[in-house]
Amino acid sequence: MSLVTLLPFIVLIGAMFLMTRSAKRKQQQAAQMRNQMQPGSGIRTIGGMYATVKEVNDDTVLLDAGPGVELLFAKNAIATVLSDDEYNRIVHGIEHDLKSDADLVPDDASSLTETDEPAADASDDKPIDLGKKDAAEEPADATAEAKTDEEPKKTDGDSEEK
Repeated sequence: MSLVTLLPFIVLIGAMFLMTRSAKRKQQQAAQMRNQMQPGSGIRTIGGMYATVKEVNDDTVLLDAGPGVELLFAKNAIATVLSDDEYNRIVHGIEHDLKSDADLVPDDASSLTETDEPAADASDDKPIDLGKKDAAEEPADATAEAKTDEEPKKTDGDSEEK
């Protein structure tokens, strides 16, 4: 057999080795996380339930899911051990240790476009009209001025200067 015929099998075996190795590493990290659980830690189960660890045994965990609600779960059913801040934010809706109020994005964009100096056009309360005006929409004083300044137009046939 030649090396060219064996190459696809070698690549396939290498890919399988890398996939099992990464899966094994993830399993070890999850087992280490579960072994570091302590009473009082906030957790999320694989089913999506949030609770507080009350007691940790070899293969099981006793969880406090609310006032008077204690549940016994297998350690393998714990998906994540949450930090205290994250658990309080999710379960109780308590925001804690925000870096700075200035870093928050405002609800509207007006504060992003405002300047310290007032704009010259900002003092006018008149709406800005960007369209053409009809003769009926012009102010009365403007039409009166236009009529007094204009003379009747002459046509070529009615010329007075002959």
